[in-house]
This record gives sequence, C-alpha cells and structure tokens, in this order.
Amino acid sequence: MYAEFFNLMELPFRLTPDPQFLYLSKSHARAKAYMESTVWFADGFVVITGEIGCGKTTLIETFLQELPSQVLVTRINQTQLSAIEFLQALLVQFGVKPFHMKKAELLATLNDFMLEQYSAGHKMVLVVDEAQNLSQRVLEEVRLLSGIETAKDKVLRIILAGQPELNMKLDAPELEQLSQRVRLRFHLPPLSSDESQAYIVHRLEVAGAQGREIFAPDTFDLIYRFTGGVPRLINTLCDTSMLAASNHERDVVQLEDVRAALGELQWHEYASRTGTRLMRPVTETNRQAAGGDGGAGSGSGADAGAGGNVVPLARILLVSAGQTLSEHALHPGRLIIGRTGANDLQIDSRFVSRHHCQIVTTAKACVIEDLNSTNGIFMQDKRIRRHALRDGDVVTIGQHELLYIDERGTAQRPGELPPTSTMVLTEASS
Repeated sequence: MYAEFFNLMELPFRLTPDPQFLYLSKSHARAKAYMESTVWFADGFVVITGEIGCGKTTLIETFLQELPSQVLVTRINQTQLSAIEFLQALLVQFGVKPFHMKKAELLATLNDFMLEQYSAGHKMVLVVDEAQNLSQRVLEEVRLLSGIETAKDKVLRIILAGQPELNMKLDAPELEQLSQRVRLRFHLPPLSSDESQAYIVHRLEVAGAQGREIFAPDTFDLIYRFTGGVPRLINTLCDTSMLAASNHERDVVQLEDVRAALGELQWHEYASRTGTRLMRPVTETNRQAAGGDGGAGSGSGADAGAGGNVVPLARILLVSAGQTLSEHALHPGRLIIGRTGANDLQIDSRFVSRHHCQIVTTAKACVIEDLNSTNGIFMQDKRIRRHALRDGDVVTIGQHELLYIDERGTAQRPGELPPTSTMVLTEASS
C-alpha cells in the first residue's frame, strides 16, 4: 500500500494488536504494572476496563509476552460461553480433552491440575478478554476457581479485561462475593491530546520513520478532535489520511488529507457523537485550579485528583541520607513504587526494581507489599514480604527510606492491627 511511498518498513497503523507498536501512556504503563503485580500476589485478582479500542488487548499481548517461563497462562478470548463450555475451554488449553466430562468431573480435573502445577513451582494466570460478555453463571465459576488454594496460597491469579459494562456487572448484588475478591479495578482512559500526538509519532518510528516528519504539526489537533484519543480510531484515521496523501504524491500528510479521510469515513467530532469531554493539555494554571497533585494513585486511569481537598488517611516521606526528598499523601487505593517513571512514586536507583513494592490504603489500614523485587524491602534489618504499617514505621528500600505517618486521628494500637502482620522471608526473592 503506502508503506513504500513513505519509505517505511511496514504499515504503522494496522488494527491488529501488535505488542511491538504498544505506546505506554502513563495510564497504560500503570495498568501493565498492576497486571504484572498480579502474578506475584498470593491472591491476585485484577479487573481492567476501558472503552472499545483503548488498547486493552495490545496491553495484554505485551504483558503475556514478557512473563517468565515458570508462569503458566490460560487465556479466554471467546466469552459467549456457557459455564460448562468455559470450564472445557480452560482444560483444552492445558492439553486435556474434556468434551465428554460432566461438570463435577471438569471441576475435579481443573482442581487437580492446578494443584499439581502449584506443587511443581509454577504460577498460574487466567486472562479473560472481553469479560463483559461473561454470563452471571460463568462469573460464578470464575469465583469458585479463584477459591482453589493450598494451606498458604491461592493457586490461580485472575485478570478480567473488558468494556466498562464489566464493572456494572460485577457490582450486581448477585456477584457480591466475586466483587469482594477483586484486589483492584483500573479503568484505562483514552489518550490525552499530547499523548495522542506522541502515540502517532511512536508508531511511525517503530515502522521506520527515523525522525522524519510524516504528519504536519497542524494535523494533530484535528486528529484528536475526531478520535477522542481512542487508539483504534487514531489508527483508522491516520491510515486513511496517509493513503489520501500518497494518492496525491505528498510525503507529508497535510490538513487537507486528514479532512479528505474524515469525509471518506463520514465521521463527526468525537465529543459531539459521544458526549465525551476531551482531555486537553494540562497547564500549570488549571492544574492548580483543579486542586494540585494528590500524590497517591487512586486506582483510576483518570487520575481523578486523589488529593484535592480530601484529607489524606496517611502520608509517606521519601528520605535519603537524612534528607526528605518528597512527601506523598495516601488515599484509598494503591501507590506503586519503583525505578521507572510508570510508577506512582519513582525512585531512580539501581538498587530499586522496575516495580519494587506497593502501599495499599483502605479506610482502616495501609499495607506495604513487596512486588517480588530483587533487593527486597526491610524493617529493622529484617526482610519483609507484607506489613501493616504503623505510625512512625520506617521501611528501607535500597539506599532510601519510607517514613510512614498515620493521619487517621488515632495511632494504630497493636490490638487493632489487621491480621496481615509482618511476614519475614526466610529466603531472598529472585
């Protein structure tokens, strides 16, 4: 098609979910971090939602490609299934022929297989894409599978990905038991205006642009207005625009090429056809008007002002060599700490893993958890896996320290601590 005309190695805006082209916006990076953390939790259960075309499937493909060999994955993409068909689909991926088994036999076979894999040192992850289509009966089977456990651990980690209707389905009173088992829900929003431009440039670079300007600077705002930052729509419009430019033998896509593509696609502006408010670039002025930086992640891709005027439940101070580097408010949700900018709190140090640990905040407690980091987290020279924080606790991460300050009004007393007390590791995590 037009790839040769623009001197590209391949088409940059294909609709197939190719991990090579994944653009990690802040929200995409955070969703990926949450999926990765699921693997290392004994009871990992995460729900990722997003509108059609927001990049969920590409994100899942990338996540699965990067999993270590000791993780056994079963993935369900076809979700218009009965409960029996769902269980059969799981066993088929494990090499079992289950088509003449009754439900009791299916469940027993699955239970035995999972416990066998656990004993062999394998972690098991179930990924269900388009999970909003699962029936209530199938979701109940998912709940039962999430309950398979040994004396210490849950055997199966679960990731449900789907459109926003999935959250409404999980909130139904009939599924309350399943909803209570979900550790985290994360909504993946569309890209902002700046992210949309960066997304287009990124895909062109992957395809071989080598820094060449292929879209004129004044085209990006028009593309954003008509796509709303939805990656799949951006791909469709950019692909059609490049085809229009190549037909006129222009090696840079101009406004008239984008307008011609919009006419061919018969699109109206995204906001007018969806009623969605577009995410315009944030300036320092309107950032302050919105209430400033809340500090902690809220578990929402929209960064919905976790700070603002809401009183934090607790705070952590990041300290190095006796100096306070930063302060972060803790609100209900989780704060992921690690070396890369994709984390809620970045510690740029070679002693810190990419996703090192997290602090989970609820109305009653804040719990810090190691995310299978290389160098671990320590309290009083003892390596810990999971710890319910008390006012004044100091947690060591490499050459940095986290000082925990409880803001709930009354300090936690030993008798009031939740049952998730410190677990000292006898062996270092890999």
